[in-house]
Amino acid sequence: MERYESAKKIYAELGVDTEAAITALKKACISVHCWQGDDVSGFDSKEALSGGIQTTGNYPGKARNPEELMADLDLAFSLMPGKKKLNLHASYAIFEDGDFADRNVLEPKHFARWVEFAKERNMGIDFNPTFFAHPMVKNNLTLSSPNEDVRKFWVEHGKACIKIAEYFANETGEPSVINFWIPDGYKDIPADRLGPRARFKKSLDEILSIPYDKTKVYVTLESKVFGIGLESYTVGSAEFCLSYADYKHITPLMDNGHYHPTEVVSDKISSLLLFNEKIALHVTRAVRWDSDHVVIFDDETKEIAKEIVRNDALDRVFIATDYFDASINRISAWVTGVRNVQKALLFALLEPSAKMKDMQENDNFTELMVLSEELKTAPFGDVWKEFLRRENVNENYIDMIKEYEKKVLVNRI
Repeated sequence: MERYESAKKIYAELGVDTEAAITALKKACISVHCWQGDDVSGFDSKEALSGGIQTTGNYPGKARNPEELMADLDLAFSLMPGKKKLNLHASYAIFEDGDFADRNVLEPKHFARWVEFAKERNMGIDFNPTFFAHPMVKNNLTLSSPNEDVRKFWVEHGKACIKIAEYFANETGEPSVINFWIPDGYKDIPADRLGPRARFKKSLDEILSIPYDKTKVYVTLESKVFGIGLESYTVGSAEFCLSYADYKHITPLMDNGHYHPTEVVSDKISSLLLFNEKIALHVTRAVRWDSDHVVIFDDETKEIAKEIVRNDALDRVFIATDYFDASINRISAWVTGVRNVQKALLFALLEPSAKMKDMQENDNFTELMVLSEELKTAPFGDVWKEFLRRENVNENYIDMIKEYEKKVLVNRI
């Protein structure tokens, strides 16, 4: 407390109210991806990962079933401060008593245990159709396939998932963000770029033709620049996805690993906020490409957070994490990544944004540079520790995780 009181005074001299920053961070919701806990395996298919997705590493303790994944999530959530949601993929359907259903005929009942889990923890659920790791992914194509049976299967999957997302919203009382991403593309230079995109558009039109409550379900569309086995052409490019989101008045989603190495999502946020009521983000860490490394407290994560906060858009941006690392303790990866997103938001909230904007508007660039540099060495860490204290979350989380590893994870073979 003494160090926080000192930090509070230092920030006040810089024009920052630390109490307001902590209050705002407490309300900022992070949607936590379930697939970090089991290397994107899911429960519905024995297929290997496909569609440009690859998880590397063989650290012991991977969750093997719903019970283990839920237990791991519980420990991870207990070590994350602030407001959280659960983010599920459709492949995490839970089939009771052998009641298996393929992805095109999934129903809300297949996610009833997840709803119970979320309700008990007072959190909402976001959702993702799973267009990969399935026998009906033919030649890396799903919604853009020239095979009508393949395309129809995945259209039915998309429709089923929208109904499930609305079920989540109705049951939890919180809107559900449902994100559409497909792995479709070609390894080598295609002879026809228009045809697959026309079929993708047709498929999305068919999926979105079903009625759903747009105040409860936010449909998002995620682009990608390329993937493993899809190096030359990706159907769902940034231009396609942004154009389609505008055409259908749905929500654009940006994954900061899904662009060229010199592109940054932080620079794109302000543009999308000008033309959309809401936008969505998948926060990850790309190392040379979409490698989905654990989020760290790096410059781009901080810049993304600054753009959200500076534009007073915490209530307009759906923030979710999306990474999977099997080379380290999976629970630690969860906690580290989510905490770093929250740290970045707090770092942004501890800026005197209005004062800095005024300096820019009045051409006071010298003063702006000096203030920006002073903020870098302000006692941010003491405010972060105070936030953790108020959230009743330990600063040291690795000891608890290592103890859980010794008692639980090492027994999973």
